[in-house]
Amino acid sequence: MLVSQDLPERHHPVAWVLLVHGLAGSSERPGVRRLAGLFLHWGFGVWRLNLRGAGAGRKLASGTYAAACNRDILPVLVAARERARALPLFGVGLSLGGTVLLNALLERPDGLDALACVSSPLDLDSCSHQISWPRNSFYQRHMVRSLINQTKADPQFSSDCQARELMNTSIVRANVDKIRTIRDFDAVITAPRWGYKDVDCYYRDASPLQAMLNGAPLPPAFFVQALDDPWVPADSALGLASAQLPLDAKFCLPQQGGHNGFHSVADSQLNPSSSWADRQVVEWLLQRCG
Repeated sequence: MLVSQDLPERHHPVAWVLLVHGLAGSSERPGVRRLAGLFLHWGFGVWRLNLRGAGAGRKLASGTYAAACNRDILPVLVAARERARALPLFGVGLSLGGTVLLNALLERPDGLDALACVSSPLDLDSCSHQISWPRNSFYQRHMVRSLINQTKADPQFSSDCQARELMNTSIVRANVDKIRTIRDFDAVITAPRWGYKDVDCYYRDASPLQAMLNGAPLPPAFFVQALDDPWVPADSALGLASAQLPLDAKFCLPQQGGHNGFHSVADSQLNPSSSWADRQVVEWLLQRCG
């Protein structure tokens, strides 16, 4: 995996942020870079992570990432902690990036000092159904094309070498062009690659919601979820927010904002440019710095 490091210009970082992109994204996506720029403005150091097979890191490893890819993420958290030294280490996940970090922290709660999730799926099955609604067809086609291109760029895809880690390359080659939906992609690519019996098992076991409802320990967390999100149903975040849990969590559930959008007419007047959710996340993490 490839990590891009961004440092504030005039002083040492007040803290470090590990910033993780969403589905079909990378460290170079405009929303990731915009948020990183706001963190730099406030003195944070930023590590923008490319998940397995994403962005410029495609040729560094075979396979693709998943909502629960702890064997990839936990070593990153260990390395980030070593490099952060005595400074706070925070995580910010956009969309699926938040799910990825949540699943890692459910296994290792001390991996980060705090975590912010923006528009992050907590129940993968409900998300796969909602993104298949007719109103989302254009966006789903766009993401599926991106994921298929990412898969075809896999060094294993065009190689005759023996596939590893439960990925049958010949089956993938035969079926990749038949994929039409996110659920199809997860059934053909993600679930077998990560050792799940089928896509239903993957969606059940890689969804962090039930573990959190069961009281699993986590570091302080901040959830930003628009109630009108067209891809990620807000029911999961609403249920978690209303549950009587020992979780140290703050929920920001505005009526509008879409999926990782949260833009307003004032955004273009800001320096540096940022969205409403960007500013909420940075403000919350500044408070965690004391």
